[in-house]
Amino acid sequence: MSAELPRVGLGTDVHPIETGRPCRLAGLEWPGADGCAGHSDGDVAAHALTDAVLSAAGLGDIGGLLGTDDPRWAGASGVAILAHVRETLAAAGWRVGNAAVQLIAPTPKVGPRRAEAEAGLSAALGAPVRVSATTTDGLGLTGRGEGRAAVATALVVRAADGAGSVDSAR
Repeated sequence: MSAELPRVGLGTDVHPIETGRPCRLAGLEWPGADGCAGHSDGDVAAHALTDAVLSAAGLGDIGGLLGTDDPRWAGASGVAILAHVRETLAAAGWRVGNAAVQLIAPTPKVGPRRAEAEAGLSAALGAPVRVSATTTDGLGLTGRGEGRAAVATALVVRAADGAGSVDSAR
């Protein structure tokens, strides 16, 4: 078979907001905002990116890789999860080409810290990551302030050394 084409994956994540929990989002801490409940740090942006990258490489999803029954990931940061996913991809012969994630929530305001979020997420994945945000104009669980959601896309390509061949039919 000829050279494999790049692959695109999609990831989503939704978590309820937990009053009093520190807010971790897009790899950053957001003082003054309540965080999201979750087994790890509740970072919906990092978790959506994780699912997008794993999906693109045909390696399942965050639950299959880092299940809630694994105590090693209890309270883990989204950046640590993404770094682990990067290693998992490399072992399977893939690398991230680029990725994008969009937060769906009225708070926190991402714009003032967008460059900082992009830099941290890009470092964790070893590829450019773009961050955007939107609201639902007061509709649904995000609009009512009950939770946050994120949607991400990722492009993966075969690593230059071709290590860890994965069945191209996946």
